[in-house]
Amino acid sequence: MAKQVATLDHLTEGRFIFGVGVGGEFAKEFEASGVPVAERGARLDESIAVMRKLWTGQPASHDGRFFKFEGVTMQPPPRQAGGPPIWCGGRSDAALRRIGRMTDGWMSYVITPQMFRQGLEKIAAAATESGRVFDRGFGTAHLLFTCIDDTYEKALDAATASLSQRYGMDFRKAAERYCALGPPQRVVESILRFHEAGVRHVILDFVGPYEERDRQIERFASEALPLLAGLRESPA
Repeated sequence: MAKQVATLDHLTEGRFIFGVGVGGEFAKEFEASGVPVAERGARLDESIAVMRKLWTGQPASHDGRFFKFEGVTMQPPPRQAGGPPIWCGGRSDAALRRIGRMTDGWMSYVITPQMFRQGLEKIAAAATESGRVFDRGFGTAHLLFTCIDDTYEKALDAATASLSQRYGMDFRKAAERYCALGPPQRVVESILRFHEAGVRHVILDFVGPYEERDRQIERFASEALPLLAGLRESPA
């Protein structure tokens, strides 16, 4: 993985951001990989440390719980000195502490703007406790389920059907709480609430019938994006 990331960093001319996470929470998926689900956090922690050692381009050694090696040199090192920035997903307290201690950014998922704001506070506290500087250079992103339609109710129905199938559960209440739904102005208002909470990169996952995804993207570009023009030009 360290080598793959270094290659991608060169291919992108030093613009690569490496996203990591524990890989979900379904025990059977980990069982299929031969990894106990209870080890996923510890494995991620150690993997981050190992990759950063290898990204120096100098002989690296490691004697940990999961990885042991001595005098391994990975060449060429990444384009970005020390490796690309690492942004981590997660919303549990353990994940937020990891992000504060070890990573350069947070990409959230299925939370509210208020939960994002509270998460940033926990990340900042963990960074301070570990002796790291938490400043404006820290990356913030949120993956936002989005569905544009003429009414909120139509968008909610479409998002519920799509996400319920994706996750194998009734997603209606979650869609009401976590998605950006309805006419373009209402979707923009949802995005702005995340911006106010500290999000600086928004990844839109357009949900609903897949055959209508292109139309969703076109409608967002023509009707919603112009409403965000001032925000895009802002230095904040």
